[in-house]
Amino acid sequence: MNQSQAIALYQPLLQQIALKMVGSIADAEDIVQDTFLKWLSANTEKIENTKAYLIKAVTNNCINHLDALRRKKDECLQNLSPSELIDWYKEKEFFRFDMENEISAALNVVHKKLEPLEKGIFVLRELFDFDYEELQLIFDKKKENCRQLFSRAKGKLSEETGKVKMGASSPSILDNFKNACNFGSPADFIKDVKREINLKLSNSLS
Repeated sequence: MNQSQAIALYQPLLQQIALKMVGSIADAEDIVQDTFLKWLSANTEKIENTKAYLIKAVTNNCINHLDALRRKKDECLQNLSPSELIDWYKEKEFFRFDMENEISAALNVVHKKLEPLEKGIFVLRELFDFDYEELQLIFDKKKENCRQLFSRAKGKLSEETGKVKMGASSPSILDNFKNACNFGSPADFIKDVKREINLKLSNSLS
């Protein structure tokens, strides 16, 4: 397969992933185009799996894009006067208060009952409609394994939850989950779930 064929074949998939992560068609198109340009300038002979390479690259580019937007937003907020900042915060919090309470309660159950990998697959599949092929490449697991983990997660969450003791989950996970729900961006959630998985693996080996 030559480069032109690869672009024609993988562009729709990359566009779909980017759109899910950044929530903007224009930004998704720019990110995919930038991903292809960098790939075309790379040493493709060392790339064993072009599809996996491009999906990982576009995912990382989406995360970097959202990080840049977040820094820009923080800079804008820093330039607001104290009274303007308070008004802005009140306006945002007024509309999100009930939603964030519901999300926090739901995440407490998810965090308590599911393993990190189960949680990642369940949330991305159920909330953001990632398909199993995308989940396979994000978490480096076979599609059938992803299906089994999703089914297992749904089974755990359908059990009686009244006996589950609600505790405070990781602030980073909680904040990023709420941001993902509010703004349609799962990028930070993916990053934190992968960090949880690696931490759990390191603890099991030590």
